[in-house]
Amino acid sequence: MAEQFDVIEAGERGRRRWTLLLVVVALLLIPVIGLLVSRDPDPEAEAESPAATATPEPIRSLTRLDNAPNIVNPPAVPKQGDEVIQVVFPHGVRAEVRYPAELNLDALGSRPFQGAWVEGRFRQFVAPYGGQLEVTRGGQSIRNYAPNVTLWPRQAGSGFYGQVLLFEFGPWRLAMYDRGEGLTFDQRMSLARNLRGRVTKEGYLVLSARRDIRLTRPGERVQGHPVGPQLWFGGGAGQMLALVPTPDCAGHRALPEVIEGRGRPSDMVCRGDMLIAVTGSTEFREKAIEGIRVTVK
Repeated sequence: MAEQFDVIEAGERGRRRWTLLLVVVALLLIPVIGLLVSRDPDPEAEAESPAATATPEPIRSLTRLDNAPNIVNPPAVPKQGDEVIQVVFPHGVRAEVRYPAELNLDALGSRPFQGAWVEGRFRQFVAPYGGQLEVTRGGQSIRNYAPNVTLWPRQAGSGFYGQVLLFEFGPWRLAMYDRGEGLTFDQRMSLARNLRGRVTKEGYLVLSARRDIRLTRPGERVQGHPVGPQLWFGGGAGQMLALVPTPDCAGHRALPEVIEGRGRPSDMVCRGDMLIAVTGSTEFREKAIEGIRVTVK
């Protein structure tokens, strides 16, 4: 048996020796050929190669941040040197706003404000001027309370404000910044389920609530500031104006917190049951106080 295996191996030995030699030669030639190719590229081939000339694209999943404008720009109609726009307040009341054309309220854009009581705790719903990026900062939410409601971390430098509930109603993003004694998990769930929003054909956001959530009414105040439904024009570092429905305005007028808290010169005036509060340059304030007229429909 041993001789049989020896014969077989002897018969293959010559071929194996040649095969081994060819393998060694091939292994030696591969790096040499690779070196020659890398040192002498074809200029035309390199110029025509898309990979050689194209600028690498950013990774979209990491760099793309959707941040649609969080305002509505109502179309303005000229009228005897003024402009007229149609607005809808967050409690569904419609009005016509006439103003000096120089104020450019249509270009400033409008966004809603609404206060609410959640089992006896007051909270505010604000449309962030900087859109959802003002809340998300391009990060990740903590959790979802509903398909359109997410929870976000407390923002640096936000003082006594805590975590943020971000609501999505169509194109609108509405933020509720927790404050003081934070809402419980069940209260947040109740908000997510019971705060409703619809977008009018003009693009305004109208809110409603049920069960344990009560939206504040026109004229309602907390710590001296009006907290009922409002429309804000402008914001950021620029001029800003607030229209605040206020029954018996002359006897209950007070600056909204958003105007007073900006720390800039401000003025206010009552036109019937509408409070007009404004901050910005002297010219802007004077034109707003003297020239704005609001007709509730």
